[in-house]
Amino acid sequence: MFVRLIYTIGVSLVSIVGLLVISVTSAFAEETSSLSAGDTAWVLVSSALVLAMTIPGLALFYGGMVRSKNILNTMMHSFIAVCLVSVVWVLWGYSFAFAPDVGGVIGNFQWVGLNGVGVEPLEGATIPHLAFMVFQLMFAGITVALISGAIAERMKLSAFVVFSVLWVTFIYAPLAHWVWGGGWLAGFGELDFAGGTVVHISSGVAALVCALVLGKRHGYGSENMAPHNLPLTVVGASLLWVGWFGFNAGSALAADGLAASAFVATHVATASGAIAWLAVEWGYRGNPTLLGAASGAVAGLVAITPAAGYVTPVFALLIGLGGGVVCYLGVFLKHTLGYDDALDVLGIHGIGGTWGALATGVFASVGGGTGLLFGNPSQVLIQAIGVLATWVFVFIGTYCILKIIDWTIGLRVSKEDEILGLDLSQHRERAYA
Repeated sequence: MFVRLIYTIGVSLVSIVGLLVISVTSAFAEETSSLSAGDTAWVLVSSALVLAMTIPGLALFYGGMVRSKNILNTMMHSFIAVCLVSVVWVLWGYSFAFAPDVGGVIGNFQWVGLNGVGVEPLEGATIPHLAFMVFQLMFAGITVALISGAIAERMKLSAFVVFSVLWVTFIYAPLAHWVWGGGWLAGFGELDFAGGTVVHISSGVAALVCALVLGKRHGYGSENMAPHNLPLTVVGASLLWVGWFGFNAGSALAADGLAASAFVATHVATASGAIAWLAVEWGYRGNPTLLGAASGAVAGLVAITPAAGYVTPVFALLIGLGGGVVCYLGVFLKHTLGYDDALDVLGIHGIGGTWGALATGVFASVGGGTGLLFGNPSQVLIQAIGVLATWVFVFIGTYCILKIIDWTIGLRVSKEDEILGLDLSQHRERAYA
């Protein structure tokens, strides 16, 4: 069954890539007005790659790491996050994040319901406004899905649905506006090429709050909660690696040299992140693991995200190495502090995003960014302020949202339902016969 699944995924991906290559090839042959067919094709392909990061990439990555009785519920979180965020983004989320600025805090209502968002060129770019909108939609979707790793195996699906809608509206959209939509952090000069603060720190901090408010899983620390299907997790991590090229290189919003630079930086950092994690794990535990290699690769991806368009390949390698080390150590925080972040979202995304954002302030030298090593020490301070603001805003905002949900419909399934497994108690389905 597993071999057939992998074969099906492989054939599907080859077919999709073939179609995308054909569309890109034909697109480059046509250039009209101020729109670039090549740039448009690249951003649309990148949007599809980011979607593949979430479903099936993240769904498989997370699904393989939980117990077999909870795999469907865990994968459902990624799937339903994309669906819910897509609707919110079209109706009001995109406008709150990217419409004209209100006080440096949030966008106005000008683009609610995508009113005025069409095929005309995005201001200052060579792609349709709709292409930029859908690219950013995919970022919002995966950010919410990432948080679900912390609440795996114990949160009501109804609570997650409400949480997703409220969180993308009141946390993600304002934060995206601060950094990318003309808000105060953008004016302050923070560098975040593809989402170190907006996506990874925000999801990691939100995951920490979710773990603290929900409490530990029943049996945590005394029962075996090891991943039930590591091959699924590795397939998911591999899809994340492939999709991340759209995430980072696509953030150039053009098929140009900057995209190529971000593409190379992304790959180099991922490889070095995996190597660093394995080296530390090998030294500490005496054995390198495939789960460690996959986790280190994701750590490298997270760490390079804010810096992808601002650093040379050698500095990308260093950022990836640092990401592998600090994220490995970051995973131990849950044991030290006693919270149950089921799939290590804080350790990899929160800590990795923080490292990447600060490292950007040190190593930036291309793409319009200049860091400490290249004569701009103030950039480190700017990055640190952005990191601190994100931690505080997301922590407090997420806590308030969770408490409101808990007071109304409740956050957590019953002990009986949790022991039975969320696949049966929430969905009346089994993953395996």
